[in-house]
Amino acid sequence: MKKIAVLGAGTMGHGIAQVCATAGYEVAVRDIKQEFLDKAKDAIAKNLAKAVSKGKMSEDKAKEILGRINFTLSVEEAVKDADLVIEAVPEIMDLKKQVFAEVQKFAKSDCIFASNTSGLSITELGNSTDRPEKFVGLHFFNPPVVMQLVEVIKGEKTSDEIIAKAVDFVKKIGKVPVVVKKDVAGFIVNRILVPYLTLAIDDVDKGVAKPEQIDSVFVAKYAFPMGPIELSDFVGLDILYFAGQQWGLVPVSETLKKKFEAKELGMKTGKGFYDWSAGRPKIPRAEGYDELRLIAPMVNISAELIELGVADAKEIDTAMKLGTNMPKGVCELGDEIGLDVILAKLEQLYKEKGYEILKPRELLKRMVSEGKLGVKTGKGFYDYAKAVYKNIEVQKEGYIAKLILNRPQKLNALDFATLEEISNALKELEKDEEVRVLVITGAGDRAFSAGFDLQTATELTAAKAVEISMKGNEVFSQLERFPKPVIAAINGYAFGGGCELALACDFRIMKRGAKIGLTELSLALIPGWGGTQRLPKIVGIAKAKEMIMLAKRIDADEAEKIGLAKAVDADKFESEVMGLARQLAEMPPISLKAAKFAINFGYELPTDVGKVLEALAFGLATSTQDVIEGISAFFQRRKPEFKGK
Repeated sequence: MKKIAVLGAGTMGHGIAQVCATAGYEVAVRDIKQEFLDKAKDAIAKNLAKAVSKGKMSEDKAKEILGRINFTLSVEEAVKDADLVIEAVPEIMDLKKQVFAEVQKFAKSDCIFASNTSGLSITELGNSTDRPEKFVGLHFFNPPVVMQLVEVIKGEKTSDEIIAKAVDFVKKIGKVPVVVKKDVAGFIVNRILVPYLTLAIDDVDKGVAKPEQIDSVFVAKYAFPMGPIELSDFVGLDILYFAGQQWGLVPVSETLKKKFEAKELGMKTGKGFYDWSAGRPKIPRAEGYDELRLIAPMVNISAELIELGVADAKEIDTAMKLGTNMPKGVCELGDEIGLDVILAKLEQLYKEKGYEILKPRELLKRMVSEGKLGVKTGKGFYDYAKAVYKNIEVQKEGYIAKLILNRPQKLNALDFATLEEISNALKELEKDEEVRVLVITGAGDRAFSAGFDLQTATELTAAKAVEISMKGNEVFSQLERFPKPVIAAINGYAFGGGCELALACDFRIMKRGAKIGLTELSLALIPGWGGTQRLPKIVGIAKAKEMIMLAKRIDADEAEKIGLAKAVDADKFESEVMGLARQLAEMPPISLKAAKFAINFGYELPTDVGKVLEALAFGLATSTQDVIEGISAFFQRRKPEFKGK
């Protein structure tokens, strides 16, 4: 694909256009009025200017991106040579069909059609065109420039080849694709999210609880960024009203209907369940709501999606975390609470309300009957007998392993669970003889790791702080002792604990546009995971004091200047990281381990003692078969092939 046409210049349309142009595609944006196009161009220009002001890109780069976007009133001009058309007009089925009826008059025969609909049938839309096999859903989330998730929806006639091309496209624009394998109302995220919100409103309507009671439990106990009632206001009560009428998953409650008719639609009108006239409402803490009334239905819908073959548990959890910023996936929550507890709550709710969506799914009942109750029995949606990584991902390519911090919705922030997973992964990778080099990076394109997740430590007592510090130090020391070279591929923010993670690695390669720093003092804290000890040894004590005491955030070029990291342009970042990894993978593994230990731990010792350590490491190296291969290859003028023996 080279050229993308985006139909509709609204919030979603111009956001999608900016994302595509930033990834290097030529983009045409079409709308029905020049004022809509002018507004879209201005919004994109402001977004790019903001990125320049934050040091994420140069002014020349911003001009280049804007220069790739052509704004037009002509459908023919927009789509005639496009490889992919993405429709982003209002959520009205007939309107979307009209748009595609006009598009197909001018589009190339091999052009792929896509809709950014958040829940309308991809099958029905595709069948209204001359190419249902080339029609796919590409559901971006708002705002597209920030949100990482794109649901890739397969219609009944969409070919596997088109799905593969769509997935590849989503990856190339720096987003995370989750394939929705069957076309169901709401797809994955909205099929779960809308009932979660409307059932919360239903409980307010029936007097089960007050809005602040419902919101408090999800914010305080589960660290959700917003509770369901506040989120309903934020999303727009009109959107929930129409979704309820359209999908019929949960009946529209009287309270929601009255709010809609009174035009009290939430944040957009200044009033909904809360008063937004002065900005985000301050919601008082309140207790007394049983959160399982909303969690159990979400788990039930997840079971339904698995049962229907729409997605598996990991795909559902990935979509929910990226699409809603929930700190944990729904299937993860179900496993932690216990699927027997979830089933019992559903049976109670179904008897109480009678809504079909609350009727326990057969898959859930079968899992409970088979004793697959989640964490407590070792198996539920996930198999806990195996290494289950929820916050990281481990990939292998030949001799190279990648450990990806996979919490992009939290800027890959580190919590206790993530640290534990890193520790477990290091133990597994240490034993894996196939792995010679480890690369650590962050999921998405915004952050390597933004540091410790403060939302998980709301009550930061002295004892808790010591516990946090000790855990991080334990894992980062384990990384320092890891017997294979480790490269920190810093692809975005690396602040606080994220910076300290990078400091514990052997090499640091930093993408231009990324920023790094020990920022703890800006919160009246100090680095607690080895930053005060490792940074001075890398950049010198004077520069380390400046960075730590001023909580400085520096860019890639300054990091290179002071010897902290190598700066690389964004388009060369991956090849530079993997190039270094491949070079290291060709080196003798045992000698690499000996050299790493001699450097890391000899540095801490008096020089004479360090020399003894070096001598012992030298002796270890000369006892290997690899040294014979190295010397033989030298005299034979060939490239050595080290076996790690």
